Amino acid sequence: MNNPETTFQPPIVEHPRMTVIGTGYLGATHAICMAILGFDVLGVDVDQRKIDQLSMGIVPFFEPGLPEQLALALASGRLRFTTSFDEAAEFGDVHYICVGTPQAPGSEAADLTYVDAAFTALAGRITRKALLVGKSTVPIGTAQRLTALVAETSPLGTELEVAWNPEFLREGFAVQDTLHPDRLVFGVASSWAERQLRAAFRPILEEDTPLVVADLATAELVKVAANSFLATKISYINAMAEVCEATGADVNLLALALGYDARIGSRFLKPGLGFGGGCLPKDIRAFKFRAEQLGVGQAVAFLGEVDAINLRRRSRTVDLIRELAGGDLTGVRVAALGAAFKPNSDDVRDAPALDVARMLYLEGASVVVFDPEANENAHRVYPDLDYADSLTEAVTGAHVVALLTEWEQFTAADPTVLGRLVASKNVVDGRHALDADRYRAAGWEYRALGRPAAPETVVLADHARDSVVLPAL
Repeated sequence: MNNPETTFQPPIVEHPRMTVIGTGYLGATHAICMAILGFDVLGVDVDQRKIDQLSMGIVPFFEPGLPEQLALALASGRLRFTTSFDEAAEFGDVHYICVGTPQAPGSEAADLTYVDAAFTALAGRITRKALLVGKSTVPIGTAQRLTALVAETSPLGTELEVAWNPEFLREGFAVQDTLHPDRLVFGVASSWAERQLRAAFRPILEEDTPLVVADLATAELVKVAANSFLATKISYINAMAEVCEATGADVNLLALALGYDARIGSRFLKPGLGFGGGCLPKDIRAFKFRAEQLGVGQAVAFLGEVDAINLRRRSRTVDLIRELAGGDLTGVRVAALGAAFKPNSDDVRDAPALDVARMLYLEGASVVVFDPEANENAHRVYPDLDYADSLTEAVTGAHVVALLTEWEQFTAADPTVLGRLVASKNVVDGRHALDADRYRAAGWEYRALGRPAAPETVVLADHARDSVVLPAL
């Protein structure tokens, strides 16, 4: 019997017109960058305010380099925005679904409400051969379920195909990661879908970007598996920090030694306050939840401890700050440097920095938060905290300075200058990003998770000379 795909191959659109559904962090970045690559792109969102801002050249969030790319894309005439799904259905040959999958209220599961709504809205309107491409991070089995949903909803039936193309953006590097990714993954159910995706990513593939063509389930799994691995690596070195705290060892030197092993590597082997943001925390929880539904929960049960280690670092940071304050935080002024979950971002979702600030406030501390980009978002989440407009304002009169997000202006600050502003020279380095020797030389009491409270001394005996006391390395 002949294979139907060998007897008839539907044509592909060599230079497809694209829609991007959802103009949040992922969607706006993808829409802008695909226009920069030379495609005609229509960004779609139900939020009129976002559409208006983007149409005027305003990126509704902080991402280095993206406003400049938006200006270029709009000027080229290849990018515009709308709230109309009817217009999107008529316009697009390839439709990227980039809506959010937050953690469901009261559960560790992913909330797929927005994903289902986007696929349904498009499927009911599209009347010609097209490809729906999911980019959102979803549980395994979602694409298969959506394929059935689309076939039931669409007037085209199974002719309207679903594919999956996971994203691997790093906040702060999103433009680079979109235009020059380290790999592409296509989850497809037909050779036509693969060929259409190849056409949609031709400029990137022409740079010899590695491509993995997979089934739908594998493509879904790649993103959550990658995030789970990275989260595990971060929590592993922070677990070692707990051991170092009990033994007097130095976790930074431990990480340095481990990182020289090519099988381990140094990337993400950085101790400190831990991970946060809108991806890793909710993704590992949703992955664990879905694995339990599939009957393989034991295989990823360790992710529960990965999550727990990560959360413990926040309370341990508070412990260090309390210790430096003399055991009681009541009335102690703490300069919380940072609110975003990482530098070069204004994202405060599940941000360790902001969580620490909240815990300090609940213990009676007078907390003053300063973040170069995330103050406004942080204030929406925790309006009871005080917010400073500058580093100088934040540290003035502080009894303890806590580095919680490693923005360059914090790590580059002169400890001698800062020392003239504070009430007490106490600093907790929650990100292992400060020069401990420099701070101690300037008279600061320096503390960091997994590091000794102060350098010890060692005595080197030499039979031909008197004993020499040197600082420990």
